[in-house]
Amino acid sequence: MKLILLGAPGAGKGTQSAKISEKYNIPAIATGDILRGAIKEGTELGLTAKGYMDAGKLVPDEIVVGIIKDYLSTEACKNGFILDGFPRSIPQAEALDAMGVKIDVVLSIEVPDDKIIARMSGRRVCHCGASYHVDYIPPKVEGICDKCGAELYIRADDCAETVANRLKTFHAQTEPLKTYYEAKGILATVEGQEEVADTTALVFAALDRVNA
Repeated sequence: MKLILLGAPGAGKGTQSAKISEKYNIPAIATGDILRGAIKEGTELGLTAKGYMDAGKLVPDEIVVGIIKDYLSTEACKNGFILDGFPRSIPQAEALDAMGVKIDVVLSIEVPDDKIIARMSGRRVCHCGASYHVDYIPPKVEGICDKCGAELYIRADDCAETVANRLKTFHAQTEPLKTYYEAKGILATVEGQEEVADTTALVFAALDRVNA
């Protein structure tokens, strides 16, 4: 199965990607990891990408897609893969198509903006690595880490204003991909649930229908 996962920041793509990877025994691919790997290995495309990054410029879509295509042709991906976080725009999807990367299904996890903002802005973390949520996993003492007693804090990425801005970008740049892939007849949608296990059940049901 060759799968793309779509969904807004905080929709739970990473969690579901890991579940799908485990069940179907296919690798979950984070674009950033592939890019860093190509740079570390000194591949031709990796070095080209490094040149852009060192100059403080965005790596062109063609370079990113080329690096991804190289990785997808490796032994690790021979039975399929999950692309999590790519493509992020119509031009990236078109570049993926132009390079001959065939996708079987695009799964979109749908969660309303207000729920995502509440979910992400409620996160609290500690320098020791522990993480909490004011509603779902609260610490025993408000604002204090259970493990080390240090004061908890909100990551900059989890601030409500930052989350709202990230959602705005998602709706403008990435959400049009749903229409793009729907026109190809490979889009499946799942409503994200409060419980992770419930979302996972819906995800597996949707993928089983595709594979039937």
